[in-house]
Amino acid sequence: MSLAIIYHTRTGGSRQMAEAAAEGARADLTTHLLRAEDAGPEDLLAAAGYLFCGPENLGALTGEMKAFFDRCYYPLLGRIEGRPYAQLICAGSDGQGAARQLARIATGWRLREVQPARIVITHAQTPEAILAPKRIATADLGACAELGAAMAAGLEMGIF
Repeated sequence: MSLAIIYHTRTGGSRQMAEAAAEGARADLTTHLLRAEDAGPEDLLAAAGYLFCGPENLGALTGEMKAFFDRCYYPLLGRIEGRPYAQLICAGSDGQGAARQLARIATGWRLREVQPARIVITHAQTPEAILAPKRIATADLGACAELGAAMAAGLEMGIF
């Protein structure tokens, strides 16, 4: 049994969040931390649960994260139903658009959301701040680690 954490990052924020979640999960469960551009259907088939992590760009998932879902959607349709998932979104101001988009994809796969989306707001509002490398606050990274630990514990105990 394993947890797949699939992430994409442009400025490092989502990577930090995914790494924190993986660190929290690894104490209880085999965890695979995979960049969205490197992950494929076989990675999701091999995992018992998923944590998807990505930034919001222009009110939606980044293109690379969406490309991951596009590559995997039809090959996995009807094959991963009922598996648990959660999501982490790194956003400048809102994050709700990306979270809704990801939830709709997960609904199509008939995945089971086991935690509400955790959205970390960076308050990046200018072009310079948006494009700058991100540094996620310690408290937010702690919450990401807790989500990873909760996902792992739920899978390990058979709750999910």
